[in-house]
Amino acid sequence: MTKFITRIKRISEKRGKLILANDYPPSTNKLESRTISNIRKLNKHLCGLKINFHLLLQLGRKEIININKIAHNYEIQTIADIKLNDIGNTNENTTEILWKLGFDAVIVNPIMGKQSLNKIVASAHRKNKGVIALCHMSAPEAKFSYELNVKLHSNKEKRLYQLFLEWAISQNADGIIVGATYPKIIRYCKKKIKNSLAIYSPGIGTQGGKVKDIMSAGSDYLIVGRTILNANDPVAAAKNLQLQSFNK
Repeated sequence: MTKFITRIKRISEKRGKLILANDYPPSTNKLESRTISNIRKLNKHLCGLKINFHLLLQLGRKEIININKIAHNYEIQTIADIKLNDIGNTNENTTEILWKLGFDAVIVNPIMGKQSLNKIVASAHRKNKGVIALCHMSAPEAKFSYELNVKLHSNKEKRLYQLFLEWAISQNADGIIVGATYPKIIRYCKKKIKNSLAIYSPGIGTQGGKVKDIMSAGSDYLIVGRTILNANDPVAAAKNLQLQSFNK
């Protein structure tokens, strides 16, 4: 089995850089069948499928395994978006369950600390799974936390997202999350990481992020949910975003 970072890159070279955020609201009925329908209708335009925490809480074990299995039948990589952040033992137990459910990667919150991030990455890589670390989120209020000044032991100061970026690079994470609504920060991160890891950007469309802006800034993957899920023609919406992702 190849590494996650290799698998998603390989499929993206054929199908573009679009990842579907299959994040329906809790009131949505038939989540499993809707998700499977999306995979079957949209797979030609996707390299990945992201499933958020609130969906996982509503789906059963068999349903999640079935969704991941069908996604893999179409070569789609699946990402568990739970923003994992706990002590090392809990992190390892959690990811072990996610891998058994069939996920290819997990999104984590590096506020857990550099050493804990190191352990979760090392554990995932032993099974050819991926770890994507938060760096800066897409919501407007994210700037009030991710752009906080952090005083280091050396008495130097960094923005929190800069510290998270350094940890993701040094601990060999497979990617970072930087919101599409912050193209300047995407550009900053791209200069720092070069090609050592990938940038995943949510917040396109509904939240105001623009594909052209973030692709030129250096994003590698587009994470899009409501702009596709709520479209009158989801296939056409996905195809349009897929084409834009090729025109970097």
